[in-house]
Amino acid sequence: MTQIYLEDGRAVPVTVIQAGPCHVLQVRSEERDGYQAVQLGFEDKPRRLAKRSERGHVAKLESKRSKKRAAEGIELVPKADCEPQRFIREFRGPSDLEVGATVTAEQFAEVKRVDVTGTSKGRGFSGVMKRHNFSGQRASHGVKKVHRHAGGTGCSASPSRLFKGIRMSGQYGNAKTTSRNLELVRVDADNNLLLVRGAVPGPNGGFVTVRETNKVG
Repeated sequence: MTQIYLEDGRAVPVTVIQAGPCHVLQVRSEERDGYQAVQLGFEDKPRRLAKRSERGHVAKLESKRSKKRAAEGIELVPKADCEPQRFIREFRGPSDLEVGATVTAEQFAEVKRVDVTGTSKGRGFSGVMKRHNFSGQRASHGVKKVHRHAGGTGCSASPSRLFKGIRMSGQYGNAKTTSRNLELVRVDADNNLLLVRGAVPGPNGGFVTVRETNKVG
């Protein structure tokens, strides 16, 4: 995160996101896959670190199976013919993109607000004060070393159980999270950078997906 100054002199906190170039790896269709989507890949992965399946996903590899299918007249899926990609995601919906094309930050030139999805920072097993913002117990006489405990959670003899969904300590973070309706302050098409107002899920250098928001107003 950083901050920039607008033309009227206001300082705006922004998150800088590198949004390209992204390679179009596959295009899903109703006829072949049962749904419409475009599959994008971001950041080249060294071939020495990539599995054969990852290399075969983006480029044609000779194999007994491919030769057999070609001999039977089965049309092979087109390949993007690029380097293996570190981060691959699909975006649902119709698209006029073709396999092998490149998507850049210029796609967001006319977009005003976006949704950013990523994996939130993992905080491990956390107590109720950190996880659910409980106030804790009193720090007075009579409260003996349980100041950060949740306190009583049970019901009386009826129903003699806890209801599902009651807030307790447990795993916190490391979950898919979406920050919605964030203002897109600036688009740097030359460097494929998006400047989004506010914070986004995940640590510095983490991978996120950015799409135009479907919020109205």
